[in-house]
Amino acid sequence: MPLLTFDDPLPLSPRRVIVAGPSGSGKSTTAGLVARTLGIPHHELDALHHGPNWTPRPDFERDVRRFAAREGWVTEWQYPAVRELLLARADLLIWLALPRRAVMRQVIARTLRRRFRHEILWNGNVEPPLRTILGDPQHVVRWSWTSYPKTPARMAAIVRDRPELPVVRLRSRREVTAWTAALSAHGSRPTPA
Repeated sequence: MPLLTFDDPLPLSPRRVIVAGPSGSGKSTTAGLVARTLGIPHHELDALHHGPNWTPRPDFERDVRRFAAREGWVTEWQYPAVRELLLARADLLIWLALPRRAVMRQVIARTLRRRFRHEILWNGNVEPPLRTILGDPQHVVRWSWTSYPKTPARMAAIVRDRPELPVVRLRSRREVTAWTAALSAHGSRPTPA
């Protein structure tokens, strides 16, 4: 199946959806919106992965396996330990293929907002001090920049290896908004008979 765009109809009514893209592209926001639109649960992987003090939760993989076995869910496609499991169960993949400048603008703005407001994230965590952007290669801003080029290669492999899986590529926030609005207006936007 070729890549679908924001205005292509879906060939099915999705029930298990993964949202892919680099850090800061809006995966969790989009996944939450799709879940609400379809009336199925959103399982935020960051909330399942991060324990107190940013330590990985030991039950992360078990929790993902548990929800992935169900019939309806939406989640982000990240964390190598569970990527294959989620991909094998998904019936739709949404690829947030925003330009790098848009992703960086979003991830920087989000990081600054969370840090200055001291927003409590998953399991009591907060964004680290801004100076860690310079010294920590795992800081989300640096991670987003360095991991950005990996997503297109992953998507190309999925299109090649899973030709039956519909992949919707959304290239801007405008396309995300238009696609989710159409999803809301027409259910799953099935292909006309």
